[in-house]
Amino acid sequence: MSQMDTVNRILDAAEALFAERGFTETSLRTITSTAGVNLAAVNYHFGSKKELIQAVFERFLTPFTDALEAELDRRIASGQPLKVEGLLESLYRVGLGSLGQLGLDAQRFMRLLGLAYTQFQGHLRRFIVSRYGDSYRRFAGLLAEALPGVDPVTFYWRLYFMLGATIFTLSSYDAIEAILREDFGAQSSLPETLERLVPAASAMLKVESG
Repeated sequence: MSQMDTVNRILDAAEALFAERGFTETSLRTITSTAGVNLAAVNYHFGSKKELIQAVFERFLTPFTDALEAELDRRIASGQPLKVEGLLESLYRVGLGSLGQLGLDAQRFMRLLGLAYTQFQGHLRRFIVSRYGDSYRRFAGLLAEALPGVDPVTFYWRLYFMLGATIFTLSSYDAIEAILREDFGAQSSLPETLERLVPAASAMLKVESG
């Protein structure tokens, strides 16, 4: 087995187990057993459990942010005014679509993001901010510019309400779609769901204060 094969087997196992059980509940021994490697391999390639968690996120976030940045460049170069709906469409269609093109599971990515907020992992937040903070600030800044008159604190809350709805919807997509079929006799694909999510998320950002 090559070193790259070993790395990918460890990452695959860690990704699946973290998403299913959480970070604190998943031991390195469980990961190595699932991956079919020994503990020394994890220590050699990643150094620690914290660095393994960061590597799992890096595998998702690097292609996600690269694709989103390229799409934002394209939209800006077009000279058209940037609107909330267009920015969210870029986030969902291009950012998440880039994961599918690489064979990565966007729903699992959303579950991991949700866990990153609900299970305190200070090292992970610092890693994401240091590595991908510029991309986040750029996207958030463009959204804020598309919402003139919204004060920074209100925008902060609306942005996190929108992100929370996005993470919940996509991380729970299989269960939500099953309920849709059972209760309404209807079906929906993930791309169709993302199309429905754009106007709903946009409304959360643009709602008029009472």
